[in-house]
Amino acid sequence: MKQRTLAREVSIEGQALHTGEAVRLTLKPAPAGHGIVFRRVDLHGSPELRARIDLVGDLVRNTTLEQGHAKIHTVEHVLSALTGCGIDNVIIDMNANEPPAMDGSAKAFVNLILQGEPIEQEKDRAYFVLDEAVSVTDGNRSVIALPSNEFKITCTSADDRGIHTQHLSLTIDPDVYMTQIAAARTFTIYEDIEELIKLGKIRGGSLDCAIVIKGDKIMSKEPLRFKDEFVRHKILDIVGDLTLLGSPIKAHIIATRPGHAINAELTKILYEKLHKKGAGKKKDKAGPAKVLDHETSLDIRRVLDTLPHRYPFVMIDRVVEFIGQDELVAIKNVTINEPYFQGHYPGNPVMPGVMQLEALAQGAGILMLRRGSSEGKTALLMSCEKVKFRKAVRPGDQVVINIKLTKIRGDKIACAEGTCSVAGQVVSSAELMFAILDNAEVES
Repeated sequence: MKQRTLAREVSIEGQALHTGEAVRLTLKPAPAGHGIVFRRVDLHGSPELRARIDLVGDLVRNTTLEQGHAKIHTVEHVLSALTGCGIDNVIIDMNANEPPAMDGSAKAFVNLILQGEPIEQEKDRAYFVLDEAVSVTDGNRSVIALPSNEFKITCTSADDRGIHTQHLSLTIDPDVYMTQIAAARTFTIYEDIEELIKLGKIRGGSLDCAIVIKGDKIMSKEPLRFKDEFVRHKILDIVGDLTLLGSPIKAHIIATRPGHAINAELTKILYEKLHKKGAGKKKDKAGPAKVLDHETSLDIRRVLDTLPHRYPFVMIDRVVEFIGQDELVAIKNVTINEPYFQGHYPGNPVMPGVMQLEALAQGAGILMLRRGSSEGKTALLMSCEKVKFRKAVRPGDQVVINIKLTKIRGDKIACAEGTCSVAGQVVSSAELMFAILDNAEVES
């Protein structure tokens, strides 16, 4: 299979679902190997955001990408359409922070892609072929990825009351996607609408772009397009969220009551496996084991290049920025799927304070390792002082990590001070001392 892009530029206009803003979205051809990239043309410098899991922020009823000051909400439908139609490389220009909702499905985006005339490119498409089972569970929700020689999704959709339970299994290719998935519309439970409004969501929502379920009744401007339209839309969302892997995948996805948060958690695990494996292609070349002078931020791949930690103990998802030589700002997205929530505490999940300290320590380690190659070296925490925990951190929070080196003794011992914050409020702080040792010293 060859990579594909569009032959020509095409545009669409409409109203965004959650922000309610008017928006114009333009798909533009991109060269082979470029990938899918959003561009906020309404912001100074037209900042670009790659469709990649390490840029994911908000996951409440949509998937949001954010990098620096630029954000794009509700990317899942347009990404789903691109992957469903087999498009690998495209630039997505937008003059607002959310794509148009259209009718709540991916149908309009599929039509737009067809207008742009998909064409093959010279380079082959590199698939990520899963070689072992991966699973994520959150209460009565679960998503499992199994090895397969095709992209297949088996999905069960249901609400808490067990009403409108639907099940469907499909092998996804462009023909199947366009005829059986793309037209399925988004839906919500009537009782959830008030809470979504309080959260500042669905400002552009109406029955023109969503189906509302009230008890055993279905509220819609038109009849259901499929008798099992709800589960088909869940599959549509899974395709879109898996696009953030950054590579087409061959796997059998088995999902029970999926949602954007659990989809993203699975994609994050698969992304780490892809990073290690490199899809068996040139991508298996590791990045430099050092923060380069020109790097002003680190995505999850570069974090993994720098730190020896791996899932489930990577406490930094992204370094947002370096401030001078001795300070950084990083983030950790906290989800219910963190393994420590199983026992801390059942029914009342709270992020352990020691894990916040670990996040600070890993940030400090990156700063120290930035001064030289991290290859063959490990940062070890030696002491913590003036530790304070001010507020509970819970699933769904994004922890902002601010860490600054305050004293350095040679190249091996350093002191740092840092804070963890959620929504602008400091939740913990500490002063740390740590050492940089050769792996041989650690092993002995």
